[in-house]
Amino acid sequence: MATGTLKKLRSELRDHAEPNVRAQLVRVLSPADDDELLGVRVPVMRQLARQYRQLPLGDVDVLLHSRVHEERFAGLLVLAEQVRTAPAADRKALADFYLARTDCVDNWDLVDGSAHVVLGPWLLDGPSDALDILDELAGSAWLWDRRIAVLATLALIRAGRFEPTFRLVLRLCRDPEPLIHKALGWMLREIGRRDEQLMVDFLDRNLAELPRITVRYATERLAPGRRARFVKTRQ
Repeated sequence: MATGTLKKLRSELRDHAEPNVRAQLVRVLSPADDDELLGVRVPVMRQLARQYRQLPLGDVDVLLHSRVHEERFAGLLVLAEQVRTAPAADRKALADFYLARTDCVDNWDLVDGSAHVVLGPWLLDGPSDALDILDELAGSAWLWDRRIAVLATLALIRAGRFEPTFRLVLRLCRDPEPLIHKALGWMLREIGRRDEQLMVDFLDRNLAELPRITVRYATERLAPGRRARFVKTRQ
């Protein structure tokens, strides 16, 4: 049974629904037939997540299993808020909670808004099995598990730890899904923002193996002349 707090959050989500936003989301997300979209802007959901960050995990679980897209997104953002404020000793339990429910993280916006902020702090805590978990996700048949593995490394990249991302790029470069190729390129670009030469050296070594779209995403911030060398090679 939903608590009063959960009912209030759900009501507030509906109060902030905008038909024009919903129409845009339908176009960019290509939701499943049983996925209901309200049309709530992400900044609004982030604000609500901060407001409701004390929501019990049982209520978060209800949100994650909802067929209302923004309810799932709000649940993930509440979980991210709880991870952000949790002591290190509690982050593993929150990460495990997320990992047990990745079937609910079923579109690119949900992955991109949650993986690095829910799993990232736990990865930075340095548990011995962290990279094994990323490998398990990367080996999953579920597209969104694989994208979660890639996006979770953004937290490591921001901390100056690039090798896990490089390793996943090489593992997933032959993935059949363009959404994985784009994610790989995005993470390489993030590495390049911090150490451009390191990213360029990685591309030079592995260019023949990388999908064209990965290369295009990775090199977006390079100087035009430098970028052209890679893009022309992968046309």
